[in-house]
Amino acid sequence: MGLPGFPGGLLMPTLDWIGKDAVIRHHKEVPFRLLEPDAGLSAGNGDGNLIVQGDNLHALKALLPKYAGRVKCIYIDPPFNNRNLWSHV
Repeated sequence: MGLPGFPGGLLMPTLDWIGKDAVIRHHKEVPFRLLEPDAGLSAGNGDGNLIVQGDNLHALKALLPKYAGRVKCIYIDPPFNNRNLWSHV
């Protein structure tokens, strides 16, 4: 017996880890922010591509209202959310 919406009735895989509930709660506590374009840093022909600088969670939540379901690729430059200083030699 299959589930509607999934090919062949298969369940989608999920990731589980110790502390996942705390991460989900934290995500819900972080407020949405508005994207603020900077004309001085803008270039190109307005083809819809964006570079968003900021904390990864804040930046991703800022994309949701306008771009939910429309984003093809997101590159998050690590390291992020680990409070460590990194040096590339």
